[in-house]
Amino acid sequence: NGAICIQPCSPSFHGNTSFVCEDRKWQMLSDACANLDVQSLFQYWTSCLVVAEASFSFCSLIVSNVFSSLQRISETDFSCIVPDILSSPAIPGNIADIVDLLKKISLLLAENVTRAKMQSYSRIANHILNSSIISNWAFVRDRNAGSELLNAVNSFAGKLLLRNGSESVQEPFIATKGYSIDRNTSGTSFDFSMEFNSTGNITGHVAIPGEELLKLPGASKAIGIALPTLGAVMESARPEPALVNGMVLSMSLPEELRRVLLTFEKVNKLEQAEARCVGWHSAERRWDGRACRTQSDTAGSVVCVCAHRRRTYESFSILMSPAAPRSAVLDYITRVGLGLSILSLVLCLVIEAVVWHHVTKTEITYMRHFCLVNIAASLLVADVLFIVAAIVHNTTLNYQLCVAATFFLHFFYLALFFWMFTLGLLILYGLLLIFFKITRSVFLAAAFSIGYGCPLVISILTVAITEPKNGYLRSGACWLNWYETKALLAFVVPALSIIVVNLVVVVVVVVKTGRSSVGEGCKSQDLSSMIRISKNVALLTPLLGLTWGFGLATVLDSRSLAFHVTFALLNAFQGFFILLFGTLLDRK
Repeated sequence: NGAICIQPCSPSFHGNTSFVCEDRKWQMLSDACANLDVQSLFQYWTSCLVVAEASFSFCSLIVSNVFSSLQRISETDFSCIVPDILSSPAIPGNIADIVDLLKKISLLLAENVTRAKMQSYSRIANHILNSSIISNWAFVRDRNAGSELLNAVNSFAGKLLLRNGSESVQEPFIATKGYSIDRNTSGTSFDFSMEFNSTGNITGHVAIPGEELLKLPGASKAIGIALPTLGAVMESARPEPALVNGMVLSMSLPEELRRVLLTFEKVNKLEQAEARCVGWHSAERRWDGRACRTQSDTAGSVVCVCAHRRRTYESFSILMSPAAPRSAVLDYITRVGLGLSILSLVLCLVIEAVVWHHVTKTEITYMRHFCLVNIAASLLVADVLFIVAAIVHNTTLNYQLCVAATFFLHFFYLALFFWMFTLGLLILYGLLLIFFKITRSVFLAAAFSIGYGCPLVISILTVAITEPKNGYLRSGACWLNWYETKALLAFVVPALSIIVVNLVVVVVVVVKTGRSSVGEGCKSQDLSSMIRISKNVALLTPLLGLTWGFGLATVLDSRSLAFHVTFALLNAFQGFFILLFGTLLDRK
């Protein structure tokens, strides 16, 4: 396993093919075999040069670097090389060579990009973006080839000259449109309808709001580029198992314009899959949810509001996570459950304040109610912050606010678990260490250290370690990152560890409760013991956070809606359960 084998190509090709051993079978890793005749390409290019510059001989072209010669013909169309490229098969090796060629053209021939130049460039790019050969990209040796192509296309198309205030160049799998704009323009929009595969087309729409155009100091231009199949190539650059579910839309805009509205038609219109608006981070070569927010999401399309940054975010699309079920039932449960939970927790704290002196007359009851109050307070703040974090993400693209919301959300959810852990330890103390007494001051010091000290240390270390690498937040939500830095482990590991410990506490309580009825023999006593055990389990399950253990089911089968609904029901209503079992059913 893991062994690499490199084989030469067949005689009519140059390059080699790499294979890797997986499960006792050789799997193709990359294919650099190419048959694009570079010498023939140079000869075609020479014919262009002869037309443009008769004194420039073919011999000098062969001797010198062909790309340095391109600078001398910057005013010349390069359409004469297109037939030779289009006649070559779009195999992985040729794709890599063509991407490199397009990069060089964008670098050296991007001055005065006329319609003819853009047409030639689009025809070359279209050849390697055809839906019928897009699977060949998986074996291109350079895994960043898709990103390199996107940058090259954006750079070249951004220099397109506009005739009479507009221009449009369209091929089946790449389209470019441009418009002249100024502050008096009421609004500018681009509509694209592109072929995605043999079964149909997909559409995209870009709109520049009128208030953004008021920022322009003078006349300028806006260029839009649509690439319906490129997203399938670029999805491999992202570690998260999410698929690009629409065309890639790129914009070349003046620096003053910072916001665009984009409408994407979904390729896969599954109701179960939630779409996320993202921008391509050109420097980090990944999809970044911080660039956009979702304005609306229907079964067939998504409207995104995205931040345009010339050196960072110029290209946008939507991602679909097939593992995350989307359901109106889940949304309804979450909203209703959180609302009821917040009201229940407020009522719980009010009741505790009213009856505090009556229920805390002994040390053990004082400690128990002290833990209960802190559990309720931590969950109340966490629930409120959960709503705040969602609002921050959905209404603003402010990264710092999202970091702050995530930090406090992380801290208070950890505080919730550590206070439930403290309550579990207190129950063990009451059951097992009957003759060992601790003072109130010692308890308070230990409880605060565990309940708030540990969460604070973990939260600070998490943000300090991951934020400098831009790995604190996940894409598409104000919450801890998982796929890039595993920052979410700073919540999952403590939470699951506490759940396991508290599960042991419940087992001890059940055993201790059951022993009292052993040998009594009466059926009524047995029934009474079973009722007592059931009440203890029902009481302790929400107070010790055991309902969170159902989250493991959603990990084991992430597509099961039933597991997600169960998890949402148990946890969204945790505040109500705490009020019911921790306060209202307390006889004292």
